[in-house]
Amino acid sequence: MSVVNPLKKLVKCVILDLDGTLLNTDGIVSDVLKVYLVKYGKQWDGREAKKIVGKTPFEAAVAIVEDYELPCTSIELISEITHLFSAQWCNIKALPGANRLIKHLSSHNIPMALASNSPRESIETKISFHHGWKESFSVIIAGDEVRTGKPSPEIFLEAAKRINVEPPSCLVIEDSIPGVTAGKAAEMEVVVVPSLPKQSHLFTSADEVISSLLDLRLEKWGLPPFEDWIENTLPLQPWHIGGPVVKGYGRGSKVLGIPTANLSTKGYSTLLSEHHAGVYFGWAGLSTRGVFKMVMSIGWNPYFNNTEKTMEPWLLHDFHEDFYGEELHLVIVGYIRPEANFPTLESLVAKIHEDRKVAERALALPLYAKYRDDPYLNTSV
Repeated sequence: MSVVNPLKKLVKCVILDLDGTLLNTDGIVSDVLKVYLVKYGKQWDGREAKKIVGKTPFEAAVAIVEDYELPCTSIELISEITHLFSAQWCNIKALPGANRLIKHLSSHNIPMALASNSPRESIETKISFHHGWKESFSVIIAGDEVRTGKPSPEIFLEAAKRINVEPPSCLVIEDSIPGVTAGKAAEMEVVVVPSLPKQSHLFTSADEVISSLLDLRLEKWGLPPFEDWIENTLPLQPWHIGGPVVKGYGRGSKVLGIPTANLSTKGYSTLLSEHHAGVYFGWAGLSTRGVFKMVMSIGWNPYFNNTEKTMEPWLLHDFHEDFYGEELHLVIVGYIRPEANFPTLESLVAKIHEDRKVAERALALPLYAKYRDDPYLNTSV
């Protein structure tokens, strides 16, 4: 990025949380609990997510047993579901920007520690499915290796001790309130990437709140900056999504003057959970009309305060009629910025048009233009 960010503080090492920060654990947790609770005639609705994120396994089990009024103890719950989780760790995916961050810090010889409330065995299993992760960490500390887990600062202080760096020179990257509380209690700098939606306002004690690891600016902390931004865009490993065009909120053309070709989120909850709210771009293929440049928002559109996470692609072409029901295939190739709120409708519209210009310039570059020929754009979903 060309934007110069003011230096916050010089740090010498980075201490990372695992679940919800580097790995998309929330989806696995939801899948397992949905299956398990059927045994007791209960239905997992995610209402406990806020209570268990960042907690130790025992604390999370206590919350679930109490809230769902289960006829078992917390210890019994853990015993019954541990093997269910173990069978799923091979499917857990790295969150956007996680591999990029680990590789970048490792290549610049920046000491890294992994500090998680999860048990050691669980940590080892999870990271074994992600090439190069274990070798990249100078120190790995688990929740069952300290007297008290987060929000106690013990696990972070122990990490700093083993790396031989003073706590104020450590940068902690977390996703939860217990993690942030622990990091600040250890007198460390803390960046939080909230794993639950619409929770940024709760992290007032963090030194910085960002939407995704893709938005991390290491130069703010005196660390080597990422050098992979191109023309104000970040190249991504391409991903695909598609389906029939559906009617959205009816505000694209009428309110914003920007006609979006919306896709239903049904059946894509897992895929959407793997991508943070923000503005992306790529190519769009319509079954009867061809391939077009595209810029797309994913998220809750804070200005309109959506209640669900949506995808709203804007095909950068002037169409003279609607095409509801037509098959739309998207190849997302890059990232522009995080989701943001705006004080006025005019400022929101201006930013969307700025996003369009960024996407159009980027898609003319060979790096992105080559994906116009992706076979997915011309195949049936």
